[in-house]
Amino acid sequence: MQRDARGLQLSTDSAAAAALFDRAVEHFLKYHRDTMNLVSQALAADPGFVMGHCISGYLMMAGANPAHRPAIARSLAAAEAGSAVATRREQRHVTALSAWTRGALGEAFAVWRDLLDDDPTDLLAVRISDTTHFRFGHTQAVLDQADRLAPAWSPDLPGYDCFQSVWAFAHEEAGDTEGAERAIDAAYERDPENFFAHHVKAHILEADSRPHQGNDWLAAQTGYWPIGNNLVHHLWWHRALMQLDLGQRDAVLASYDANIRNLGAPLTKAAPDQFNDLQNATALLWRLELLGLDVGARWDELADKAEARIGDTAYLLLPPHLMLALAATERDAASARFLAALREQAGDPNRWDAAAIGDVVVPACEAGLAHRRGQHAQVVTLLAPRLEQIRLLGGSNAQRDLFRQILIDSAMRADRRDVVAAMIAEETVSHTVPPAERAGYAAAARWLM
Repeated sequence: MQRDARGLQLSTDSAAAAALFDRAVEHFLKYHRDTMNLVSQALAADPGFVMGHCISGYLMMAGANPAHRPAIARSLAAAEAGSAVATRREQRHVTALSAWTRGALGEAFAVWRDLLDDDPTDLLAVRISDTTHFRFGHTQAVLDQADRLAPAWSPDLPGYDCFQSVWAFAHEEAGDTEGAERAIDAAYERDPENFFAHHVKAHILEADSRPHQGNDWLAAQTGYWPIGNNLVHHLWWHRALMQLDLGQRDAVLASYDANIRNLGAPLTKAAPDQFNDLQNATALLWRLELLGLDVGARWDELADKAEARIGDTAYLLLPPHLMLALAATERDAASARFLAALREQAGDPNRWDAAAIGDVVVPACEAGLAHRRGQHAQVVTLLAPRLEQIRLLGGSNAQRDLFRQILIDSAMRADRRDVVAAMIAEETVSHTVPPAERAGYAAAARWLM
């Protein structure tokens, strides 16, 4: 029996497997590209290592790619095969992984909650439950968990900077950017190769409307990024949003090709349909077109990826982004199949997320299609009553802001002054920089004058 870096028991006799597992968990939280390779090395050191198989399954589930299902099933089977001699904590991980693979997220969340009540320094459980809640828009659950676990963590514990990053992101998304920045600056100081910390810092700078500082800060970090995973593309995306606010549109389009959606880059070639990469690309192309830039044929390969993922609702934020690509390329037949598959899932009484698919995902997809077709009154009808529910798509405030921008653009075009005025008032209150100085809202602010 070995122990992890924080003293929790691991049912392996291999010190090498335990050490590699610790590194894999840390690199998972810090978004290093070698995470799965470390897991593979741990399992090579001990092929029966239950937590090695659990983290392997977790990582593939988090990847939200239907192509991983056979490999996930193999990881789960191997974890279950060894669970009889595993610790109670490890057995709970196996149970949670099993529930997640079956789509029983409510059961998985309950298991993770019980597990963390008993072992609040289980860093893998902290992050996998946190990120899964995040992906389904459970902002309050993410915040409550971070605050509930915080007393168990202290600077002398290995992985404290990882927990600080989790805590900081929860607070940033809840609007506490001041507390979040203190925590994330401390985490970054401990390890500047913590790319989760880079990500949280980018969110804080965006939320506080500090594009000059954000652009410069992210530019200063790029030397670290070659060891990062696909989150690096997302960090470039955050910088692009700041550059849009600074009026650097040509630089953004150049960065799209070089850094955000570089089809020849090793990370992109290894996972050409990675879900966050697709969201980055579609959301940015939509913004660039709204600002009057010709993006050429860049939509085409994204539409190909969208067609290949019809019926994929592993991450609810993804389908509305994919619909933007289908709409932009006028693939009407594919769009119809895309919506039909979503409606079928929304009507499935056995799906725990059926209501969210029907109430939010389908209307958001319909709105993206209607916007492209110039049916702007329909966009207002679809999105205006659902601005609060859009949170159920999951993702961050910065990512979901796309749907606010779609709505406010259509509201202008439909001459819905009431909707535009209300949204501009909200943006004025929630940001220190006036809407007239922010790329996604400047046109609407001028339109009201």
